[in-house]
Amino acid sequence: MLEALNGARISHSARSLGLAQAALDATIDYAKDRTQFGQPIGKFQTISFKLARMATEMEAAHWLLYRVAWLYDQGHDCRKEAAMTKMFSSEVAIRTAEEAMRIHAGAGYLAESPIQRYFRDAILYHSTEGTTEIQELVISRALGL
Repeated sequence: MLEALNGARISHSARSLGLAQAALDATIDYAKDRTQFGQPIGKFQTISFKLARMATEMEAAHWLLYRVAWLYDQGHDCRKEAAMTKMFSSEVAIRTAEEAMRIHAGAGYLAESPIQRYFRDAILYHSTEGTTEIQELVISRALGL
């Protein structure tokens, strides 16, 4: 039963990253279109640095997911790594959706905004296939602790 969770955690990680990518893409578009003080808000260092951090975390999460998916496809034991990618990807999704919500400000909270949906779904993804604490337990046991 526990082995079946590896594939599910890898799939879940991909869903989390898909959500985070959609939130990032929507926020980049918004930062290019929304103007304040005569320029797009993406030109402001605070916003551009937030987007840079979001993109960096996404890249790191993607590479972890790719490695774990490769291990799984090759038939290797990847219980620890599957827990790592699930934990990291779901946390990246939450941070990305939360920053997207902040950058969109009031517009992100509107029911018509996809950002509010990404934010709600990211919170849900955090608990599906085991919470962060469960993933930490799996990882720490694999480390022999």
